[in-house]
Amino acid sequence: MAQPATGPAEGPCSAPPESSVHPVDEKLPASRLLPAALQHIAAMYAGVVTPPLIIGQAVGLDTAGMTRLIAASLLIAGLATLLQTLGAGRFAGNRLPFVNAASSAGIAPMLAIAETSAPGHQLPQIYGAVLVAGVLCLALGPFFGRLLRFFPPLVTGVVITLIGVTLMPVPVAWAQGGDTNAADFGAMKYLALAAFTLAVILLIQRFGRGFVRQVALLMGMFIGTLAAIPFGLADLSALRSAPIAALPTPFAFGAPEFQPAAILSLCIVMLVLMTESSAGMLALGEICERPADGPTLTRGLRTDGIATLLGPVFGGFPTSAFAQNVGVVSLTKVRSRYVVAAAGGALLVLGAFPVLGAVVSLVPMPVLGGAGIVLFGSIAVSGIRTLSEAGLDDSSNIILVAVALGAGIIPLAAPAFYAGFPAWAQTVLGSGISAGALTAVLLNLFFHHLGTHSRPAVALKSS
Repeated sequence: MAQPATGPAEGPCSAPPESSVHPVDEKLPASRLLPAALQHIAAMYAGVVTPPLIIGQAVGLDTAGMTRLIAASLLIAGLATLLQTLGAGRFAGNRLPFVNAASSAGIAPMLAIAETSAPGHQLPQIYGAVLVAGVLCLALGPFFGRLLRFFPPLVTGVVITLIGVTLMPVPVAWAQGGDTNAADFGAMKYLALAAFTLAVILLIQRFGRGFVRQVALLMGMFIGTLAAIPFGLADLSALRSAPIAALPTPFAFGAPEFQPAAILSLCIVMLVLMTESSAGMLALGEICERPADGPTLTRGLRTDGIATLLGPVFGGFPTSAFAQNVGVVSLTKVRSRYVVAAAGGALLVLGAFPVLGAVVSLVPMPVLGGAGIVLFGSIAVSGIRTLSEAGLDDSSNIILVAVALGAGIIPLAAPAFYAGFPAWAQTVLGSGISAGALTAVLLNLFFHHLGTHSRPAVALKSS
């Protein structure tokens, strides 16, 4: 657990010594807020548009349909992020610098639904299942909040570490070009651009001062994109083909249809997303030194449920936390929730005016890959820091962490390991984050709760 400060906070992103405002609630001047918000947008944009791009292509949408799908994804992400950061009384919003958007974890089951649905019924059946999953999230949200005592630093440290480790293949694939089916995937030109971007970020972080160091990630991506243009690695066609404005129309892809197998698969995915979202809130609470308590988790999950319910109306998908933005907060130390709220507002604008969103999408995949290695690696470091405070001098705690980390890394090391398991088990255990989190929670119950009252107190502290 973080120790209380013994002196005035330091650094350009901290509250002034005479102020009692927590850094999470600090309202930064525009000169610092806007660049920091842009850094969040750059980190999340590719992830936000990935689900609609993949699902839209799978169901055979034309260019106009793809535009509507992407616009809907951006708008829902913007609304969810604004609700999450600013809050709505005691009903919704965790009031942390927390980004919500369509999760890539739902892509595989949605593709399976599309493959088994008749032409013209693919998206309606997907949206019917998403609608029920949103209801499930709203119904179970309060119960997740009450389970906070089962997430001490011992458990949250494992989960935070696994978030960073299991996400690392994403920037690695980006660094190789992004398209695993392309003939030049992994070509040296892509790897060189990713390495150049990473080197720029490291140099700025080493020699930069003050605010320049805070935006090292953004500057690295900007310089990397400029370097890619002369070599033809930055696609500028998106600016020419993107429409100026494209607002989503309710039920533009048809009214939701409710198919039992599709509903079951996405409800299982929703449980996984709720686990990951809870882990993200706990992680961010640690990073921001404002621990996420039960009511905070409940309000945060309720926001996930609301956004997931809105998805089928406008063309969105299951919504959850974006771990890469937790990495941005950890890396930059800019903890103001208003920075992320500004990013959420920008997502609304990007969704309404795709030509503006296309500017952000100019960042080549290898550039995102070089920056992503820093982002996701910093999440793992946050988890290791939390584990260092979790009483690892106790042999039971060492065994707990070892087994939970092992369970979380199995899907990464051997993707086909659970191929013989039932479909529902593959969905849950196939995610390293949920598998590791489930293992850590169960072992924590076994070692520190069931019939045991004398375990070291450090193992039972809530994060």
